[in-house]
Amino acid sequence: MRILRSIRFLLLLAVIMAIPTTSHAQFRASITIAPPELVVYAQPVCPQEGYLWTPGFWAYGDEGYYWVPGTWVEPPTVGFMWTPGYWGWGNGAYSWNDGYWGSQVGFYGGVNYGFGYGGVGYEGGYWNNNQFEYNTFVTNVGEGGNFHNTYNKSFEVNTTNYVSYNGGSGGITASPTAEQETFAHAHHTAATSVQSSHQEAASKNHELLATVNHGHPAIAATSKPGEFSGKGVVAARGPAAENKTAENKATENKASEDKAAENKAAENKATEARASENKSNENKAAATRASENKAAENKPAPTHPAKTEHATAAQPARNKARPAQPAAKPEKTRPEAQPARTKPSAPPTRQPAPMRTETASKPAAPQHQAAPKPTAAPRPAAQHQAAPKPTAAPKPEPTHSAKPKPTGPAPR
Repeated sequence: MRILRSIRFLLLLAVIMAIPTTSHAQFRASITIAPPELVVYAQPVCPQEGYLWTPGFWAYGDEGYYWVPGTWVEPPTVGFMWTPGYWGWGNGAYSWNDGYWGSQVGFYGGVNYGFGYGGVGYEGGYWNNNQFEYNTFVTNVGEGGNFHNTYNKSFEVNTTNYVSYNGGSGGITASPTAEQETFAHAHHTAATSVQSSHQEAASKNHELLATVNHGHPAIAATSKPGEFSGKGVVAARGPAAENKTAENKATENKASEDKAAENKAAENKATEARASENKSNENKAAATRASENKAAENKPAPTHPAKTEHATAAQPARNKARPAQPAAKPEKTRPEAQPARTKPSAPPTRQPAPMRTETASKPAAPQHQAAPKPTAAPRPAAQHQAAPKPTAAPKPEPTHSAKPKPTGPAPR
């Protein structure tokens, strides 16, 4: 009989040793479904100095997994720290390892619960002479300076891993250090009655079931244990736990705002287009009027016959096309040619005239003699090679110079 009892004792001891990590582990051989990913949420403000943060986690009940919101808790003893519980795989099933209070933070499966619990230890604060110092880098102590024992310290945190269990398929592969193993078997203080009541209330809230909220609980964290309504309640958020109702509402509002903005932009664009078109037409009309006025200003003034004859003296072909040229002062030019016609020696003098005109390079000499301006008369004189200057034309000298040739034999 004693041998049989010894065998039973050894078997029971072997089963206990097979339970992973802590002496407070609860083993459920029937749980073969892995817990959901951790819920992402914002940490509510710490209600008062001396409270410590206990992160939220997935617990298992009669209806499956349900979420236990994170909350601020007063520790049972000054100087104690909270080690969160975690799910671990062993013997073909998932088992829950209870959290506990102690003088330091032990192993919690390497799970990244956030807010200082990055998988190893705790970076949210520490005890200093019976006063808890809060690291405001990861701890929400609010604004207003109500907390005097604070500091800032940054550290690297993995914000993409939301796995909530250790071991098994897809689980975290972290293992406890030798120091953590020793501390895990030391004397610990279990969760306070306030914490137990908090978890009990969560187990009775239908909205916290994973099958209902699908990993998006409306109560993700609270300022105080058991308070699931009011100002201190925080809903799930973030890439892994976004509230679908709020998300859909925000999407609808965004679509409405975008539609209104598009309509407003289209109206403004049409108004600007019309204004631009009107402005363009006005500018075009003004440019056209300015161009017409400029063309009218630049249009050459009507030229007088005298100016035209003087400007085109080197163009005989154009002067022929203008019959108004001889009408300037005919009296002055005609008397110059009359003395040669009235004298009896006019026939012999007119015979060499064709020779003079043949040698002249410009046949339009008579037209130039009829120029209205007297100052232009010296120019045609070069065409009449035998004629003297216009001022000496009335004298008989040109006629006598031409007479000796035909009348040479008369004195004999």
